[in-house]
Amino acid sequence: MIEDRYLSRLRQLTTGGRRRILGLVGAPGAGKSTLSQAILDAFPGKVVIVPMDGFHLANVELARLGRASRKGAEDTFDSAGYVALLRRLREQRDDETVYAPTFRREIEEPIANAIPVAPDTPLVITEGNYLLFEHGHWKGVRPLLDEVWYVNVDSALRQQRLVSRHMSFGRDEDAAKQWVEHTDEVNARLIDATRDRADVQFSWSS
Repeated sequence: MIEDRYLSRLRQLTTGGRRRILGLVGAPGAGKSTLSQAILDAFPGKVVIVPMDGFHLANVELARLGRASRKGAEDTFDSAGYVALLRRLREQRDDETVYAPTFRREIEEPIANAIPVAPDTPLVITEGNYLLFEHGHWKGVRPLLDEVWYVNVDSALRQQRLVSRHMSFGRDEDAAKQWVEHTDEVNARLIDATRDRADVQFSWSS
């Protein structure tokens, strides 16, 4: 359940007659996608979700670069492409539909041009891990966002969710736990260091 104080901020973001972009950031398993969907449900017809995960490099490219074993790290994304899309969404013309990529966990691959964003959509939500990084192409993300919310959750619960997620997509329990420990948690520590740059610290109500 989204508390009234957050809903009030969201109402402001969906009114006023101009495009707003809200960034949701947090460690892997924090619930960014769940919050995105909850906002979409609360404001039907006014929100489109554009995930940063659509800019994962393809598995074949990760293998070529020797980065497949740490997929999800900051250098396993097309960060320049992500910034370019956010800029297009910020500057979108009235006669233009912008198409964004998505990420399909069942095949562990990005899918291009899967999410249409109409020019009259008042609020675009983009959710991902590295929205508040201040180096490389990532530093171009924050200036294109109207607000950034950091999604907080109990660390043990977050890790449990990640293990379950990886198992649901084919890893056995030991492999899932190893991936969480050696990949997801390495990224989580980097992401957590950016939390103070967010406009809002979001926590679910009980």
